[in-house]
Amino acid sequence: MDNKLFERSAEEILKAGAIIITAGAGMGVDSGLPDFRGDRGFWNAYPMYERLGLNFIDCANPVHFERDPFFGWGFYGHRLNLYRRTVPHRGFGIVLNWIKSMNKKYFVVTSNVDGQFQKAGYEEDKIYEIHGSIHYLQCVEPCSQDIWENNLELEVDLETMRSKTIPKCRNCHRVARPNILMFGDYGWLGERSSLQHRRFDEFMGRIKDERIVIIEVGAGTAIPSIRHMSESLCHRYDGFLIRINLRESFIPSSISEKGIGFSDGAASVIEKIDRFINVK
Repeated sequence: MDNKLFERSAEEILKAGAIIITAGAGMGVDSGLPDFRGDRGFWNAYPMYERLGLNFIDCANPVHFERDPFFGWGFYGHRLNLYRRTVPHRGFGIVLNWIKSMNKKYFVVTSNVDGQFQKAGYEEDKIYEIHGSIHYLQCVEPCSQDIWENNLELEVDLETMRSKTIPKCRNCHRVARPNILMFGDYGWLGERSSLQHRRFDEFMGRIKDERIVIIEVGAGTAIPSIRHMSESLCHRYDGFLIRINLRESFIPSSISEKGIGFSDGAASVIEKIDRFINVK
């Protein structure tokens, strides 16, 4: 890859008053997390579901918490345990170091539910999780608007992918589910994410006159929420987009002069940009 692109990215970051980090599933791949790209990618991570003939959309469905919560929590309990064990890759820390050492304003917008940004040291009130978080629970009914932290330990039988226990609602004591927006989900309580969204809107209002860099990592086109947001921010605030995506790094012609795409993993690209930031 052309070093001039890394150098240009470093220059844009150095000049920026604010950094917006937008992240999809590809952000966690260098930490060892699966991105579930396509049915085959999902089945490579969870071969049991291939034997059952189920794909990611089938498993990430709230109906399981109503019909068979031990099955529903088998999938989400395993993911919860995986995310708790995972150490965020070095790219998280490098970007946070840019923010701190250069006193940049920042916000994180992510479709990931894994809590890796909080784990890497990013401030809770500067993160917008558009699909919720696996680290929070709600009632499956729901019996109220209550959302609470998930501090439970769940043991999952890896042969059957069924949980041995299920969390209960702390109010009505029926089944609790993750506070995550799933497929075909009409029961998700979005107030926690809505509050984060309001904080993000307020942040954008405060920095609208600043020079803005958007660092987008691992956001694909299958569910393009994060990509659309990155491009919208670039348009609206005359920002500069650094898109890091192993397979889909192209920049639309409408912002071709305001963006650079890198076809590589998150940690590798961020580390190479950092070399140019450090020599300034």
